[in-house]
Amino acid sequence: MLDGFATVVLVAVTIVNAGALAAAVSAGRRRLALLAVLGLWIGLAIMLGASGALLGNGLGPVPSIGLAVLLPLIAAGGAAALSSDFRRTLLELPTDLLIGLNGFRVLGFFFLLLALQHRLAGPFPYSAGLGDILTGILAWPVIASLVHGKGSPGPLARIWNWFGALDLIAAISLGVMSADGSPLQLIDTGIPGPSPMQALPWSLIPTMLVPLYLILHAIIHAQWHHRSAFGTAESRA
Repeated sequence: MLDGFATVVLVAVTIVNAGALAAAVSAGRRRLALLAVLGLWIGLAIMLGASGALLGNGLGPVPSIGLAVLLPLIAAGGAAALSSDFRRTLLELPTDLLIGLNGFRVLGFFFLLLALQHRLAGPFPYSAGLGDILTGILAWPVIASLVHGKGSPGPLARIWNWFGALDLIAAISLGVMSADGSPLQLIDTGIPGPSPMQALPWSLIPTMLVPLYLILHAIIHAQWHHRSAFGTAESRA
């Protein structure tokens, strides 16, 4: 029953995230391009989860699920480095939207439910679950602080952004180190067999939502850095 409920919720959250980001792009050509990329990414994530491809060891010491997390990050970073048009599109996205989408991370309670069912164990579900819940809850006060500060991020907003990103990095690390059969396994959870995160519907979390939210945190940081640098240059002029 939990898996069925999670399927509906995770698919819905994935679609809402993709649709909201595409709708926020002003230029029609860029919007269609972003929709195409996100659609292909969602389709690939579903295919990997359904085919069992995430159960393998990937390349050398890096498990397949680790590659599924890393490749979108590398692709997004490469596109931002090579395309000024892509960078401009990301910098023009509404910051409050990017923060607000993190509100869905309160769904981290799914990790805690999987731990209660003894399908996940060790530090991973508690770190990922509680960290996500806290990030999701605090997203709304952060938006309020930006409104009060007329878009200028204060210490709370900057700490929240770093905390949200580090929470995801910690979850990835703990997940890889505690997965049974992982080449990088350092934590014995006592639960044999593959992790629920390696198959649908839960695989949508590491293959789609985790890298997406990491990218959102990077965009937020870049936007604040860009505005700060631009404001400094204006004041000097």
